[in-house]
Amino acid sequence: MVAALGTASPAQVPDTTVPKVDTAAPIPVEVFATLPAVESPALSPDGTRIAAKMAVGGKQYLVVRPLTGGGKPVMMPVPEKTDVNWWRWVGNDWLAVGLGAQQILYGEEYYITRTLAVSADMTKSNRLGWTEAGLRADDVIWTATDGTPRLLLAKQTGIESMADMYPSVFEYDLSTGRGKRVVAGMANVFDWYADPSGTVRMGWQYNDESQRGSLLYRPGPGSTFKPIAVQKRGDEHSIVTPLVFRADGSAVAIDDSDGRDAVYELSLPDLKIGKRLFGLDRYDVDGVIRNGAGNDIDGYRVTDRWSRVEWVNPELRKVQVEMDKAVGTRRADVVSWSADRTKLLVEVGGASQAGGLYYFDTGYGTMVRIGWNNDQLKNRPLSPVKTITYTARDGKPIEAVLTLPRNRPATSLPLIVMPHGGPFARDAEGWDWWVQYLAESGYAVVQPNYRGSSGYGKEFARLGEGQWGLSMQDDLDDAAAYLVKDGVADPKRMCMIGASYGGYAAMRAAQRGGAYKCTVSYAGVSDLEAMRRYDSRFLMAKTRANWLKKQAPDFRAVSPRFGAANFSIPILLVHGAEDKRVPVKQSRMMASALKDAGKPYEYLEQPLADHHFTRGEDRLEFLKRMKTFLDRYNPA
Repeated sequence: MVAALGTASPAQVPDTTVPKVDTAAPIPVEVFATLPAVESPALSPDGTRIAAKMAVGGKQYLVVRPLTGGGKPVMMPVPEKTDVNWWRWVGNDWLAVGLGAQQILYGEEYYITRTLAVSADMTKSNRLGWTEAGLRADDVIWTATDGTPRLLLAKQTGIESMADMYPSVFEYDLSTGRGKRVVAGMANVFDWYADPSGTVRMGWQYNDESQRGSLLYRPGPGSTFKPIAVQKRGDEHSIVTPLVFRADGSAVAIDDSDGRDAVYELSLPDLKIGKRLFGLDRYDVDGVIRNGAGNDIDGYRVTDRWSRVEWVNPELRKVQVEMDKAVGTRRADVVSWSADRTKLLVEVGGASQAGGLYYFDTGYGTMVRIGWNNDQLKNRPLSPVKTITYTARDGKPIEAVLTLPRNRPATSLPLIVMPHGGPFARDAEGWDWWVQYLAESGYAVVQPNYRGSSGYGKEFARLGEGQWGLSMQDDLDDAAAYLVKDGVADPKRMCMIGASYGGYAAMRAAQRGGAYKCTVSYAGVSDLEAMRRYDSRFLMAKTRANWLKKQAPDFRAVSPRFGAANFSIPILLVHGAEDKRVPVKQSRMMASALKDAGKPYEYLEQPLADHHFTRGEDRLEFLKRMKTFLDRYNPA
């Protein structure tokens, strides 16, 4: 059952040479297709090593790189069609790694997840409870902070009965792979939460049939879990769940009762909201950063125009101020840190600069560059990026990110409207290889945060309910109209391009017609009912289906596949055959419907591509094909 999740032998990272870019000439497409040199870096607790996905020969591998001692980096190759989804340090010498792969069970294809323990030198690995596991076995809810390689893993124990499908919590020693069950699975409890000491304190219980939830709680080990909050039937308000268990017995939580996600003190076990600790006037708080002990807050993750940290820790706040002064117009974003918070990994760059990763030792007060995110671009500024606000046709203000091609007047430009995926997500000012390539090719690119996007409070999110392909689509068209009226965009040269939900929106734009000359869909959804059936293979199927129905009450009316006869402009459909989020069948069905309707379309299926462009050659093929398509129908 889990053979596809095996591991390959470790290997050293080979040296690679990258050609330099002529700063006076247009930047070649190959530069933008280059995978990021380092992705999601994590610093070991003692600050001596980095674990990250790194690009080697156009592919990404999990790599551990020493920062001191002169050791060589080592990488963990994995079998084909196996995803490395996440990794975290557990002590200084071991990593927990989350793996995933598609497997056929009882004639249906399912996504299976497992957790692997890997030594930092990549010479040893232990499978954590693989022989008795169900579909999901990768939910790490706690890691030890005393240096020992211990964690708590919530996992299903099988697939033969519902009792096995409710996850139990196990404690594992990564160095041996041995574990013991510390909390048995309970009916309808799918999520468990532990305090800083490693005691499981809470469980989230949800009945898919009645669609009612409750929070189970116990004050300490040995006591019984009891419900402390229960949702009423039809109540859409979620129960406030602690994010951090404090040493004094209280907790910290995020709540949106004032309209936006903000951070509050929370008393236990009555879940009474107390003092407001932090919030923004216009935006939601993204999350919190725990302190080294895990029992309080060091900072808050926020996104306004761009993502950043608001530090509570006074030393880190001081360091952030110093770094901000040092980098000038660029941004310094602390992305990982040692257990004592004295050693930091810092991304330095900007929305128009790929930038690089730096190591900062607060004891010395200097930043040392570890590497550029793109060895060809380095810190070179490209097309400028800014946030704009426009008014939708019903009077709602909508924010958008606008990128203008460098060295060109911002008047009568060919325009690309690029809706984000999700759709419960948002775009902000940040480096985007896809957008920057289009701008380098001469296009203005607007990324609207249409109604239903996250980050703007619960009312703005609710505006998207029932509006997939309708008012959400109008918001995209209104962004284009605003830029035409402002003189930035040429009304005769506009195209929509998007991925995932953005790909769906591109299909809908071709179906609805209007001012666009063409559209491009990457991994788009063409049939919402078929997507609902695909999602029904997983737990919480009824809840998922009802949620999707709430977003689009009439699936057929807003599913582009059934409106192929109405397509009035050419569309390029691109999809990866290894896409596990949106199955490739979605684009195949769309292409077939357009062919039967005699409508203009192009179809590119990439046999090894996934949903997230994790292979450089797939990025390059896509960019080249997209540019050829745009040159034909919407030239810059």
